Amino acid sequence: MRRDGVLLLGGAGFIGSALARRLQREKRPVQILGRGQEAQLEHVLPQCGTVVHLACSTTPGASADCPSLELGNLALTLRLLDLLKKQPETHLIFFSSGGTVYGNPLSLPVTEDSPLAPLSNHGASKASQEAFCNALRVEGHSITILRPSNAYGPGQVMKSGFGLVRTVLEHAHVGTPLEIWGDGENIRDFIYIDDVVDATMGFINLPQDSGTYNLGSGVGFSVKQVQGIVEAQCGREMSTVCRPGRGIDVRSVVLDSSRLNARLGWQPAVGLPEGIARTWDWLSGHE
Repeated sequence: MRRDGVLLLGGAGFIGSALARRLQREKRPVQILGRGQEAQLEHVLPQCGTVVHLACSTTPGASADCPSLELGNLALTLRLLDLLKKQPETHLIFFSSGGTVYGNPLSLPVTEDSPLAPLSNHGASKASQEAFCNALRVEGHSITILRPSNAYGPGQVMKSGFGLVRTVLEHAHVGTPLEIWGDGENIRDFIYIDDVVDATMGFINLPQDSGTYNLGSGVGFSVKQVQGIVEAQCGREMSTVCRPGRGIDVRSVVLDSSRLNARLGWQPAVGLPEGIARTWDWLSGHE
């Protein structure tokens, strides 16, 4: 049986769809399992030498008042790890969350050696899944853990509570007020979708890797700064509605991706202003 295929678990989402298009362009066999298709995992997995685990059904806000919503994410990862025990030659690439697992770091940019101190149930779930991945890794299994910052770009579907850049662009596009939680000075690291795909492809082509890597731009922008870039790009001033700050929201996080650069020679190619311009052009063309 051929095992050169790549399984994208959660491949129907934003990052998964972009990654699938790249794999298909490069003529790589690819299997895609989206939400509700987990029952096919045991059948599809033996055909694939690489698994990219992108599946996640929550956001920090979605599970804030209900930690048990994270049970589905944990159960899926544990099931996958159980199956991978029988396939020790299969490379797993697990997508964690660089924006939530560190909580409020003591210094910026934050490195992979910094302690994990998530503020949200979502971040705690990602950290827990990393721990389970590490438990299999110490048995000699090749597991790459990626901690991406906030991915954005063309093709991202608008979802409430998910994706600041996409959310701000949507409100600018339709002319509705933007909700800002807190003072708007919370700082985030944003990474363009093509840069995420480039890094992931690098690890797909490095099947013996078993490291943990931040995947970010290394540059921080506040919510208000993102709003300003969007306003300049679309040529219109946005109205805002201020809401009280939330305890689940990290104050400032910027990722140090020098370990990723050393491993792959990877550097982010698209800065936030250019990425927002490209995404605005895409959104404007889909009216």
